[in-house]
Order: sequence, then C-alpha cells, then structure tokens
Amino acid sequence: MRRSILCFVALLVTLPSLAAQDKVARPRITGIAHVRFYVSNMEESRAFYGGILGFPSTDHFCTAPALSCFAVRFFPHPQLIELQQASSPAPRDWLAEIAFSTDNVPRMRDYLVAHGIVPGPISTAASGPQHFEVRDPEGNPISFIGRIPVVTHTQPVFHTISEHIIHAGFVVKDRAAMDHFYKDILGFRPYWHGGMKADETNWVAMQVPDGTDWLEYMLNISPTADKQTLGVMNHISLGVKDIKVAAASLEKSRANMRADASPKIGRDGKWQYNLYDPDDTRVELMEFTPVEKPCCSEYTGPHPKP
Repeated sequence: MRRSILCFVALLVTLPSLAAQDKVARPRITGIAHVRFYVSNMEESRAFYGGILGFPSTDHFCTAPALSCFAVRFFPHPQLIELQQASSPAPRDWLAEIAFSTDNVPRMRDYLVAHGIVPGPISTAASGPQHFEVRDPEGNPISFIGRIPVVTHTQPVFHTISEHIIHAGFVVKDRAAMDHFYKDILGFRPYWHGGMKADETNWVAMQVPDGTDWLEYMLNISPTADKQTLGVMNHISLGVKDIKVAAASLEKSRANMRADASPKIGRDGKWQYNLYDPDDTRVELMEFTPVEKPCCSEYTGPHPKP
C-alpha cells in the first residue's frame, strides 16, 4: 500500500513537468549562426581570418562589443566567425561558443526551461538579433540566436575561401548525455559516424533538425590532451565546391600558416584540407558531397549545398 502511495505521489510530481514539455513546441533550429574562438593575439588572428581566408570584418554583427567578427556569408542570413581575446591564464579549450539559428528565440528558451534546463537571459546585440546562452551537459557554451535582417542589395562582393560553415566539432566525453541533450531534446539528427578503423567510432555527425549544418562529436580523446590536439578536435569546417581550387588559392599564404601538404579524401568519402589559425585551431575545408563510399556507416541525412 505504501509503495502504491509513493508511486502515485511521484506521478503527480511528474505530470506538471510532462505537461509543460508538451505545451511548448520546439521552434526550428536551422543551422550554425556563429562559431567563436579564443585568440592570443587579435591582430594575428584577424590577419588569418580576414587576410588569408578573405572574410570581411563585420564587427557590427557581433553579439558582444569586445568581440571581433568576420562574415562567412551574408545571405540568406549572416554566418559569422567571432574572435574573443583570451584571458590569462590561457583557456584549455580555445573553442569559446557555437551558436545556432532559430526562428523564435523566446520560445526556444521557454522550450528548454520546460525540459528542466536553465538558460541565461535573452539579450539583444547592437545589431538587433535576440540571443541567449546555455551550457550543454559537458559545459560547452552554446547559444541560440534569431536571424539578423540583411538588405541583400547593399552587400558588396568578397572573394572568400568559403561561404558556408557546414559543421563545427568539439571533444565529447559522455556520448549518451550529449545525445539526450542534442538528439532527444533539441531534435538533432544522425548524419554519419565513423572512425580511423571500421570497428570504432571516433566521430559522430549530428545535423540540426531543420537544416544540413551539423555538430561533430570528437570521441575517445585523452583527458590530458595537449593544446595542439585539442586545437585539432575543437574545429570548424568550411564548405567548398572544389577542394583543389581552394587549396591552390592558399598557396601564396602557406609561408604564413600551418596547413596540410595537400588535400586528401577523408574516411567520410569527402575531399578535405586542413589549415590552422595562429593558435593552432583547425579550420577544415571540405567539399559538400562525398566522392566515394564512406567508411563505417552510410549517410542518413541530406548533404549541404553550396
């Protein structure tokens, strides 16, 4: 009898929570809005992202005044790389934040609250978009940001290495906990997984629920990994139409940066080429579609497009 009463009380406590979850529908999550990195020397990093990669400076789009920002694209909505001066002592992880675009910032916050997650308050940048920050189960800072209105006919033409951040990756220790947050709550969808060997999984690609950009779990990384290793793992990937053309366009800059000797086909069947910013953060150039069968698993979602 006592056990039945306890179960009934537990059910009463649970019901309001379930009702709250059902009442707030998740708004759309359409892609990556920005990726922010810590940098040790702002001038050198600006020369890399603005000079070598060719991205135009767009500090007026930044979500905070102390940041330095570069536009990977303007239309249909801006996609940015943000740079933040590192404090002293230097951070262990130089990936400072990943932001995702949503079509309703207040409702996204309400949705997370209904699922027992406590985000930060909604803020509005000088340029107008609402956004708020939250931490995932492993403490990674992520944010959700509304679309920035852009008047397309006033935008100049820039010759950049890419116009699309197709994914961002970071070290993941507890895949089950991260899946509960990103997959079960936020609705991210599996896209591909693989490893250096056919029978192991080192990378898990999770696409946003309403687009083709993805988040990449970097698994099986030593807890004592050094800065260079973490710089490889905590990275961004820029989509390019032709990897060989993109790599050739950087040839004159090779003396001023660290990069692979040449492009290669990854385990996912896509051409890729890695270069590194002044703080050893990896910037991966990747073609949008595979040219050969991937290892380990088939693709289960649509590929991004140029």
